[in-house]
Amino acid sequence: MPQETRSVLIAYDGSELSQAALRHAAELLPDLRAVVATVWEPELPELSVVDPGGGAGLSIASDPETVEQIDRAQHDRAERVARDGAELARSLGLAAEPHAVPDEVDVADTLIDLAREQRASVVVVGSHGISGLRSRLLGGVSRKLIDHCDRPVLVVRGESH
Repeated sequence: MPQETRSVLIAYDGSELSQAALRHAAELLPDLRAVVATVWEPELPELSVVDPGGGAGLSIASDPETVEQIDRAQHDRAERVARDGAELARSLGLAAEPHAVPDEVDVADTLIDLAREQRASVVVVGSHGISGLRSRLLGGVSRKLIDHCDRPVLVVRGESH
């Protein structure tokens, strides 16, 4: 594969953990083009409110204009975060481009699709290192990437909770 087509896909949400993942990618993979990806949730159709007393929750359907405003705000935020991540990557010597990507199914599947589209040689993601029952109940983006991605996955671990 020619050098100019090789890339590293870095999942980036602006957190300290995703910044650490980006720094590791820059250190370990300095010759690859960096695709800094921030995934956002489009079309949040309703707002759910949980009853703190344990009773039934309340769902409030949003009108189309409100949904559109929320979508625009989510997209704009994702673009800012991805740009900030790409700027950080460039400051670390990587050729980087930001990508704000709508989540069509779930975050891991969206990243897998983007990795294929960008012909990424490797996917880099942070993980909070949640273990035990909580991990089995919640799953996680890094776990699903490890289990289902068709390319190598570099997981940068945070502290266990």
